[in-house]
Amino acid sequence: MPSLEERLTQKLGHRKKTNSFRQLHHLSEGIDFCSNDYLGLAKEPIVHEEISNSCKTSDIRLGATGSRLISGDSFIYQSVEEYLRKFHKGESALIFNSGYDANIGFFSTIPQRGDIILYDELCHTSIREGIRLSLAKGHSFLHNDLNALCSKLNQCSGNLFIAVESVYSMDGDIAPLKELAGLAEEFEAHLVVDEAHSTGIYGNHGEGLVALLGLEDKVFARLHTFGKAMGAHGAAWLGCQLMRDYLINYCRAFIYTTALPTYSVAHIQSAYNFLSNNPQRIEELKYNIQLFKKLVLENHIKGFILSDSPIQSCIIPGNKKVKEVTSLLQKKGFDVRPILHPTVAEGKERMRICIHTYNSHDEITQFVDTLKVGILQIS
Repeated sequence: MPSLEERLTQKLGHRKKTNSFRQLHHLSEGIDFCSNDYLGLAKEPIVHEEISNSCKTSDIRLGATGSRLISGDSFIYQSVEEYLRKFHKGESALIFNSGYDANIGFFSTIPQRGDIILYDELCHTSIREGIRLSLAKGHSFLHNDLNALCSKLNQCSGNLFIAVESVYSMDGDIAPLKELAGLAEEFEAHLVVDEAHSTGIYGNHGEGLVALLGLEDKVFARLHTFGKAMGAHGAAWLGCQLMRDYLINYCRAFIYTTALPTYSVAHIQSAYNFLSNNPQRIEELKYNIQLFKKLVLENHIKGFILSDSPIQSCIIPGNKKVKEVTSLLQKKGFDVRPILHPTVAEGKERMRICIHTYNSHDEITQFVDTLKVGILQIS
């Protein structure tokens, strides 16, 4: 049997051999086409100023000092949760430290032994990890395939859960939420929607895709995260009061962790305040997305997954090839990253391009021109 050191070295060696070895990157000075800061709120001076003013009040502490159930709760937590409940048109809201924590906490707590969770095969790792920790049984269905889901629903009994994302993080495409809500109602299943990449983007003020479609009463639970378009950190489950109470009492990911510091919660509120007062940011983002798609079409660049979201993914099969194209763009001053196997399926390696409000029209044009050259070089 190999020693621990030999085993770790061997596994890392395999990653290097397959061009999938991961390393941390320092903050790039290039033009941002990779971050999830779609609306530019992470660098918005007005948001920073409001947080600074909030931190001058006596209720703001640098550290939470404990879990929410011990010493980490505060008036600002309760105030922001009430705001989120109203903003996203839900019955209750409960803040978690991150979207990852929230998904692990929900799926390992709410579904019980004998229950069944049907989840889209492209759901985020945090959803699948939560299902793995659950006492319920989990089964995937083909991405956005309503017939495949319906077939599995016909074979199931007991308490059923359907888990999807409103906007998928790697493909950027959208779930057929109206049809999913109809199936959930027909089979008396509980629809759970991760709105991580929809929060702040869809709706008149960024309420999310569920609210835009008027499906709030058809969805059992919605996860809104704040580390993407809102430019902050943390997440919140929206759902009925019964669900909230149950999570507070039984969810280990909530109970046994130090709460977010109150200045982080103040940051969430400040980001929402800014977006509510500046809804034109959403329109600016939509314009840049459509400009990017138009230029890709005009330049006859193949391999893009159909998407109207800020996430525009260009499939470039093979870790080696996608790294070569990405490297060319980086050398030309664009901050973009490859998504490699095993993060995505083999043959589905890609350049995940994120469009932002602060990407100028010239920058978008130059990016597309350089991408075209890079793809031609490896063809």
